[in-house]
Amino acid sequence: MPAPSADRTRARIQALATAGLDLPTFATAAVEVLRTALPFSAACVGTVDPATEIVTATVKWGGLTDGEDDQWAFHEYEAPDLYDFRDVMRRPGAVASTHHETDGDPHRSRRFTEFFHPTYGFDDELRAGCSADGITWGLFALFRDGPGSAFTVAEHEFVSSVSSAFAVGYRTALLTNAADPVVTAGVDGPGVLVVDAAGEVAQANLAAAAHVDDLGGGAIGDDPLPFPVLALVGAARRFALGEVTLTPRSRLRTRSGRWVVVHASPLVSRNGSGTDVVVTIEEARPPEIVPLVVAAFGLTAREQDVVTLVLRGVDTTEIARTLHLSAYTVQDHLKSIFDKVGVRSRRELTGRVFLDQYAPRLAARAPLTPSGWFADPTPERTARSRN
Repeated sequence: MPAPSADRTRARIQALATAGLDLPTFATAAVEVLRTALPFSAACVGTVDPATEIVTATVKWGGLTDGEDDQWAFHEYEAPDLYDFRDVMRRPGAVASTHHETDGDPHRSRRFTEFFHPTYGFDDELRAGCSADGITWGLFALFRDGPGSAFTVAEHEFVSSVSSAFAVGYRTALLTNAADPVVTAGVDGPGVLVVDAAGEVAQANLAAAAHVDDLGGGAIGDDPLPFPVLALVGAARRFALGEVTLTPRSRLRTRSGRWVVVHASPLVSRNGSGTDVVVTIEEARPPEIVPLVVAAFGLTAREQDVVTLVLRGVDTTEIARTLHLSAYTVQDHLKSIFDKVGVRSRRELTGRVFLDQYAPRLAARAPLTPSGWFADPTPERTARSRN
C-alpha cells in the first residue's frame, strides 16, 4: 500500500489539531498519521511553557514508558551535550537529528552513548520544535533502530513542514478542559519539596503530596516525581552553574484541570556548590495564566491587545482611542475574537479567559485565606453550591 502524500499527511494532522482533542488523544493520533508517511520505531511528544520552553507534559509511543523519566530529564536539562531541544528550536526549520549533528558518528553525543542506545537500542533520533504564530508550544522526537536508519535531509524537511500543525494541536489541547475544570479538595497551600543531589526527595511539606498526585506523580519517596518537575530540577542545576539565564519555572495544567506554577531554585551550600533544589508548586494567579490562555486561542497580536483591554473593562470607544483604531475596526476585531474563542459576548469572553479556574471557587463560596487567596472548598460546601 503506497504511503500517503506529504500534503495529505499534513492535512490530516491539521484536522486533528483543530478537533478539540486532549493532549494524549491528539498526540497518539497525530503520531500514527505521521508514521504512515515517515517510518520510525518510537516517538515522544511534549508540550512546553512558551515562556521558558521547559517541558510541561509528555506522551510516549512505541514502547517508551515513564520509567526512565529521570534519565530523560537528566540528559535533556542537566548533562551537557551537543544540542538540546531549546537549541533545536532556534535553528532554521527547527529540526535536528543525531546522525546529522555528529557527522554520522552518534557516539559523539553523550545522550546517545549513555541513554538512548544502551537503553532502547536506538540508532538515530530526529527532533522537531513546534511553533505556531511565532510561539513555541511543544516538540516531538522520532527514533529509529537498525542498519541504515539515519534520517535523511528530505525527512528533516518533511518533519519541519508538519511541525506547525503539531503546535496548533498542543495549543488546542491546552484549552480542551478550560471551560469546566474540576475543583479538588485536599490541595491546601503551596507544596514545597527539596530534591537532593541524588534526585531523591529529602524533605517535603504536607501539601506537596496532593500537588504531586495532581500532576500525575505517585507517593513521594516511593515513586519518581512527574517529568515536568524532574525537568525543572535539572534546569535549576544548570541555572546554578550559569549555563542558562531563565529562572526554571513552568505553568502546568493538572489532572484535575487546575493551573499551577512550579518553580525550581538551587540551594547554595556554604562552599558555594548548588546541588540540592527546592521545588515550589502553587496555584496560579490570573495574571500568570491569562497571557498564556489568550495566546493559546491563536489570536493575532492586535486581537490580543483588544482582549487585554476588554478584560480590564474598557469600553469600545476607549479601546479605539487607546489602540488608535476606529470603533468599527474594534468591533471587527471583537467579532473575530468571539469566533476564535467560541463565545458571543464580552461577558462570556471574560469568563472563558479569566474565570476558568476561579469561577467554581466563587460559586462554591470558598472563603479567603489570610494571604487573600481562595481556600479550597470542602466537599460539603461544593455540594451545597450545586443545590
